Amino acid sequence: MWPESPVGVEPLILGSFQFTIVGDPSPEAWSRVHRYASWMHQVSVDAWSILGEETFLKLHLNAPDGRWFPALEHLSWCFTESNHPYIGLFFSPYLKRISISVPWSWSNSKVPHNILPAIASTISTLPAPALQHVSVDLDCHGVPLAYFKESLSSVVLRCGPPLTEFFSLTLLSDAATNHLIHLPHLRAWHTKYPPPNYSSSSLPLVFPALREFTVGGGAGRGWISLFERLGNRLSSTQATTPLSGMRESLEYLSIGNFPDSIIYPSFTYAIQIFRNLVGLNVTVACRDGQCIFKLNNDNVAELAMALPRLKSLLLGYPCDKNTCATTVACLLPISVHCARLQSLEIHLNTTNIVEDLKNISEDPQFQELRSLQKCTLSWLDVHRVPLTLDKSDFGRVARGMVDIFPNLERCDGWGGLNWEIGVVQRVV
Repeated sequence: MWPESPVGVEPLILGSFQFTIVGDPSPEAWSRVHRYASWMHQVSVDAWSILGEETFLKLHLNAPDGRWFPALEHLSWCFTESNHPYIGLFFSPYLKRISISVPWSWSNSKVPHNILPAIASTISTLPAPALQHVSVDLDCHGVPLAYFKESLSSVVLRCGPPLTEFFSLTLLSDAATNHLIHLPHLRAWHTKYPPPNYSSSSLPLVFPALREFTVGGGAGRGWISLFERLGNRLSSTQATTPLSGMRESLEYLSIGNFPDSIIYPSFTYAIQIFRNLVGLNVTVACRDGQCIFKLNNDNVAELAMALPRLKSLLLGYPCDKNTCATTVACLLPISVHCARLQSLEIHLNTTNIVEDLKNISEDPQFQELRSLQKCTLSWLDVHRVPLTLDKSDFGRVARGMVDIFPNLERCDGWGGLNWEIGVVQRVV
């Protein structure tokens, strides 16, 4: 079973099969296993791997120098009731990537609380100095994510400059969050908690040049506010701000469920500094009969002009209230200025959509925009945006939408109407 050389050795994935050490292997057999394990760079233990207590105990008793994989660089581990005491056997000082999770069932049913202290203690011992990627998903039913705060924070505080990606929804201490902010090579960060409450004198002097930043759980406004403060803070010695690197590097920004769930003009002003964004996704929905979308056509046009590289733009999930200030007129600057756009979701007020489209085609203020090349968007989902039209107006609306998006083939939504644009144009 065990090869004689490291050539062609595959990652060890202890998945959905029975893995048992039968009997008491000879020292020679253990030596072959040790040699094989010393070559392994990647090990994955998922929730379905069946390693009984006896097997783990044999691995523990026969681990050379207390560890099985001295050269391991990538460890993916799903904690279970049977394996949680033994993850330390798989630690290596050369770990570059660590992914830790709990079984999906723990997020929907009662968790074995008796082992949570042991899991927290184990996490705090993770070897951190060489880590480049950390992914931690500890969503346990009835257990606050703050439960693992101190354990994971201790790991973060021991991470060094090599760290490039940090994905976790667990609450971190202010010290750990501040440490992440000061890691020079961090490029991707997922969090659901706000930043520390910085005073003017304690604001970070530099923010990492993130490529991807995802914020959920109501923390969006806190981070946007911090970006506003940092963006206005010029260096005393040179014309730079703490965000000078990130304003050029950030390509993907996702924000969900900020406290009052309102998409407001100052929110978009802060985002406009990230001029190389490729994806901007604000995943909030209207509820309690109130529309969250407070932008107008000019606000949207300014955002489009500031972010010309956008391929995906989601500004909340459009609702059926028809009370927002944005009309189809905001779509023309999006189509012109965001030439690479492939996906768009935005609130639209369709009360006067026929007249609005007519103005776009005839009003002199739109003449220059109409003459410019437009994006190749082929599909538009307007969700629950209502549309009440006479039969004679369907063709006008379809033609007007194609004037804005020349490659448009389909519109989904419109209060339950899904349009194949070409069909509508031919039939109506």
